[in-house]
Amino acid sequence: MSGTPDILKKILAVKVEEVAAAREISPLTQMRAIAEAQTAPRDFIGAIRTKISAGNPAVIAEIKKASPSKGVLREAFDPAAIAADYEQHGAACLSVLTDRQFFQGAPEYLHEARTVCSLPVLRKDFLVDPYQVFEARAMGADCILLIVSALALSQMREMESIAEALGMAVLVEAHDAAEIDLALQLHTPLLGINNRNLRSFEVSLSTTLDQLARIPEGKIVVTESGILAPADVALMRGMGVNAFLVGEAFMRAPSPGAELARLFSPADRPA
Repeated sequence: MSGTPDILKKILAVKVEEVAAAREISPLTQMRAIAEAQTAPRDFIGAIRTKISAGNPAVIAEIKKASPSKGVLREAFDPAAIAADYEQHGAACLSVLTDRQFFQGAPEYLHEARTVCSLPVLRKDFLVDPYQVFEARAMGADCILLIVSALALSQMREMESIAEALGMAVLVEAHDAAEIDLALQLHTPLLGINNRNLRSFEVSLSTTLDQLARIPEGKIVVTESGILAPADVALMRGMGVNAFLVGEAFMRAPSPGAELARLFSPADRPA
C-alpha cells in the first residue's frame, strides 16, 4: 500500500477509527451474531448473470449523494424512491454508499433502499477490517466491496471467506494490471475495474479495455466509472463487457431510473 493515493489514505485512516468506535458499541461477537441472524441474502451474482444470459446489460445502479471530488451530486436525496425507480427501469442490483464523512452516505440509506425493492444490494464503503463484513450483513447488504489498493491479499482472502460463510457476494475492485493479478487470486467471479485514476481522478475507459486480455474465462468484468453516454455502453458491450457500475450519471438526472433506461437502451447496443 506504499503507493496508495493520499485521498484513499485519508479515507482508510478514518475507517480504522470508525471500526474502533463501532467495536466499543457492538463488540465483534455481538455484530457477528446480528449478521448471522439475518434472513438469507439476495443473490447478487445470480442477478447479474440472469441479465447477461438474457442478452441484456447488468447494471449495478448506485445510490450516492456526494463524492470527495464532485461534492453533492443530488440535493433532493431519497434512497427509497431512487431504489424503486432503478428497479422499475431494469437495474440488476443496487450499490449504496454507507460512508458518512466523504460521501454523505449512511447505513440507514442501504436499509431504506433494500426495503422497498427486491434487488440485491452492495454495501459501497471502504473495508479495512473483518468487522465491517459482519457489519455489512447486519445492515442487510448482500455484497461487499474489496478494494485491492486498500488491502493486502491476506486481508482480502480473510474478508472474502467471512462473506462466503455469510452467503454474501464479493466485488473486488482493481485499477491496473498489478492489482488485477491480485484480484484474480480471490474466489469471486466479480472483477470490478475502476476507470478512475485514484491519484489524478481522471477517467479513461481504456483502463478497462486495456486489461481484458488478462481476464480468464469465468470472471465477470464490471466496468466502473466513466460510463456517461450510450456510446460508452456500446463500446464496452462490443468488447464483451456486459456488467456496469454507474452512479454519477444517474444521480444528476431528474429520474435516475429513466436515465438508466436511456443510457442502456437496447437501440444503442452494438450490432
